Amino acid sequence: MIARYEELDWQRTRMGELMLRRRADPATSEMIYEVKLEDEYLMSSLFTVAEEELATLGLAAATGDHLNVLVGGLGLGYTAVTALADARVARLEVIDALPAVIGWHERKLLPVSAQLVDDPRTTLTHDDFFAVMRQEPGADARHHDAILLDVDHSPRHTLDPSHADLYTEAGLTALARHLADHGVFALWSDDPPDEEFLNTLGAIFDDSRAHVVDFDNRLTGGVSSNTVYVGVRR
Repeated sequence: MIARYEELDWQRTRMGELMLRRRADPATSEMIYEVKLEDEYLMSSLFTVAEEELATLGLAAATGDHLNVLVGGLGLGYTAVTALADARVARLEVIDALPAVIGWHERKLLPVSAQLVDDPRTTLTHDDFFAVMRQEPGADARHHDAILLDVDHSPRHTLDPSHADLYTEAGLTALARHLADHGVFALWSDDPPDEEFLNTLGAIFDDSRAHVVDFDNRLTGGVSSNTVYVGVRR
């Protein structure tokens, strides 16, 4: 019998105390997986629609076959496994700054972990996504057909102050250097569409838009929304 809350992992990280836990939903007995950083809830398997839509909407804007996809932020893994469901994806690299999160999946602690790590197209990389995007790609670098990012709460509410520069024209210009021709950048946000950020995105990408993703919120009994931004280099 699983206690209502079961701690699966706890580690001290450079960003604070990180916890992975699961609990049984008292109404359905469904196992719910939750991640907390200090006292802040980062993610829950109760709400995965927008994370999945990040991959679906991003890859819908991509063209061609044999896609090389980069995901920034591993989390519970739903963005990555949704990307793998697209048969055009030939290579998927996921970058996460916290080795603990990568370890959760390598130990197959989460519902989609096996599906993710057992797929030969998958590479999990411990690195700082934002630092990687600031770097000039090497002459032999493999450019990405799509970059899908789900790390910060929104362009205005970042988990770390060092992330903020990515959401500027200079930061997005640096990121775009890592994209192939006709490459796609897609970003998850917990906030409603931000016109100022959408204008910034539009200054760098030829086609830019904000998609509102609605989903049922079982905690409130209502409907909640996230935003997925998509920018395409034409």
